[in-house]
Amino acid sequence: MTETIFETHFPTLKFLKRGKVRDIYNLGEHLLIVATDRLSAFDVVMPQPIPYKGKVLTQISNFWFEIMKDVIPNHVVSTRVEEFPNECRQYVDQLRGRSIMVKKAKPLAIECVVRGYLSGSGWNEYKQTKSVCGIKLPDGLVESSKLPNPIFTPATKAEVGHDENISFEEASKIVGKNDAEKARNCTVAIYNLAVRIAEQKGIIIADTKMEFGRFNGELILIDELLTPDSSRFWPQATYKAGNVQDSFDKQYVRDYLLSINFNKRPPGPIMPEEVIRKTSALYKEALKRLTGREVE
Repeated sequence: MTETIFETHFPTLKFLKRGKVRDIYNLGEHLLIVATDRLSAFDVVMPQPIPYKGKVLTQISNFWFEIMKDVIPNHVVSTRVEEFPNECRQYVDQLRGRSIMVKKAKPLAIECVVRGYLSGSGWNEYKQTKSVCGIKLPDGLVESSKLPNPIFTPATKAEVGHDENISFEEASKIVGKNDAEKARNCTVAIYNLAVRIAEQKGIIIADTKMEFGRFNGELILIDELLTPDSSRFWPQATYKAGNVQDSFDKQYVRDYLLSINFNKRPPGPIMPEEVIRKTSALYKEALKRLTGREVE
């Protein structure tokens, strides 16, 4: 049995914020981001942790941040607990493999989403309008169809509930045209490079969302990157357009919740151990396939 972390508890560190998955601490000049094993589905945090999940998210993000740093700088200061400030030293066992020290950037107020395949809210929108976020798409596409070219489909950031898809023009009004254009160009460039790398590992990246922030007047990449939480990862071997796809992420949990007619409101239900084990295995498999490494 592995140690899991649902909520962090570091009494001598300055707690700043708790997200659905990550807890953030203020280290003075920098921030400490700790990925817990919490899982949210339908915007509800489930009551049980998924073993290894936080470590998988952190280690996949670190893998991609290193690869993409030539496309755009990122917020990473250090991924090594030995290089964290002295006040973190007593917590190294809990922090190792699931934490990262980062720059204090001001996040852009939009989610930067890129889609290479038609799924999720994009598929729902296409069925109604034959477009996604104002981008007209060809007739005759089916669920999970590969798009002719990846499309940038930004969304609002919702503190509570679902993010809402918006057009590029609306995104430009929120963050300014220059930042919107740079974020769009970087999002698509990162996606295209990641797709080529993942395809060599037998994984289709159907879509993904990224976050950007401003640091010292410069736009940088922040938060997580190309993880099973922020992306749809599908096995190439079983892909077939026209269906919902198998995936290396929390879709297994979503499917279970739909099977019991979960009302998509807190509190989340207690899940069977089989669902927890299977979901943990899928996350670990994504890490192994992408990076060639086991969980640290």
